[in-house]
Parts: sequence; C-alpha cells; structure tokens
Amino acid sequence: MEKNTPLTEALFYILLAVRKPNHGYGIIQEVEELTDGRVVLGAGTLYGAIQSLVKKGWIRIYSQDTDSRKKKEYLITEEGQSVFKEEKLRLEELLKNAELMEVGEDD
Repeated sequence: MEKNTPLTEALFYILLAVRKPNHGYGIIQEVEELTDGRVVLGAGTLYGAIQSLVKKGWIRIYSQDTDSRKKKEYLITEEGQSVFKEEKLRLEELLKNAELMEVGEDD
C-alpha cells in the first residue's frame, strides 16, 4: 500500500462518516455534528473528495436506486479502513508526543 497519510481533515471525516452507509447530505450533517460546526463541507468539496475516494478504492457505492432520485449511499472499504487506522495511529502519536513534551499545558 502506498503512503496514504497524512489525510486532509475533510478526507478523515468523510471516511469516519461512511463507517456505515451514508449519502452525501448525511455525510455533510454528520461531519458538522462531529466537529460542533467547526468543519462544514461544501457540496463541491464533498463530491470531489467522494470521487477521489471511490477512485482510490477507499469507499464504494453501497446502494443506488436508479428508478428514482434516491441518493447514492457510500460505505468505507477494507482498504479505506486500513488507511483510516493508519492515520488514526499517526494522530495518536502526535498527541502522545505533544503530551510528553507538555506542549500547550500550563506550568
């Protein structure tokens, strides 16, 4: 597997939001809720990222109703889960090292 980290914050949260089947608007809502409104994904950003993630094989289309205007739902793949876990470990290491150095803590 190629070196996939660090992920952008948007990609990290999109992968987190598709741990269960989710559609575009649901992803936007979940990311906004998870970050208390700090991260708000625009439709252009989201759908560009989704296309990239599908192309990389990190997420897949879970369901699509072609007879109606039902939205596509997306789901993280095993490869996407692996990339996400790798990034989570990288972020945990950053936090651990910052805590060891007492960066940002009052004396």
